[in-house]
Amino acid sequence: MSLETARTESLNVGDVRFAFRRLGPTAGTPLILLQHFTGTMDAWDPAVVNSLAETRPVIAFNNLGIGTSTGRTPDTVEQMASDAETFIRGLDLPKVDLLGFSLGGMLTQVLAVQHPGLIRKLIIAGAAPRGGEEHLLAVVDEAFAQSGTDVRLPLFFTPSEESQRAGRAFVARATMRKEDRDPDSGEDVSNAQAKAIIGWCARKHEGEATLRAIAQPTLIVHGSDDTMFPSINAYNMFKAMKNAQLVLYPDSGHGAMFQYPARFVAHCRTFLDE
Repeated sequence: MSLETARTESLNVGDVRFAFRRLGPTAGTPLILLQHFTGTMDAWDPAVVNSLAETRPVIAFNNLGIGTSTGRTPDTVEQMASDAETFIRGLDLPKVDLLGFSLGGMLTQVLAVQHPGLIRKLIIAGAAPRGGEEHLLAVVDEAFAQSGTDVRLPLFFTPSEESQRAGRAFVARATMRKEDRDPDSGEDVSNAQAKAIIGWCARKHEGEATLRAIAQPTLIVHGSDDTMFPSINAYNMFKAMKNAQLVLYPDSGHGAMFQYPARFVAHCRTFLDE
């Protein structure tokens, strides 16, 4: 079973249906994947997800209003985190690890503080703390203005030839699944999520308090030249948290873990297995 072929399952909680896919063994602490701005399950890199699933259960899902999940996408990080907790509890999972990318990394911070008994370890990639620095809308607008190229290339990778080559390889991997793909997100998702991210980063006096309250071991991974959420965010999280370690990848942007999938998976395995 792979991300490209895994069956899409559904979980009904109240009047909401969550779409999700499970990979890997059944034994072990599940790793829950929390996705980036407008991203669906099909936006994950199979090279990352499949490799992680070789040694542990991995669960990708669409939060409310995303892809084939029902409901309305909320416009606050806190409500998105609450919805993610509803999904995790709905699967009757007693303890999980989290991998949050970008917006998903913001959700992991809330979940870690609010549900310490549920969350064992955190991996935060390409994210910002409350009150962090963000250039989301400017960078996204600039990327969409570049016609004739996949928008992920300027958003997730640096302009260097090496980084762009890695980006093209990532795009090829991420489009391998042909059957049962999630629909792309529309403005109902992007507008709500943009408001949530901007609101999160506008809270300049709350970030360190949240970070200091996170007791779980945390791996922070960031690109050296992330234009959406500059790397100072990663350093500030690392300095404020009690039990965090920081990895910066060279010549890399927002999608650093997609540029260096084997290296990223190796770092994750070492961290999660400790």
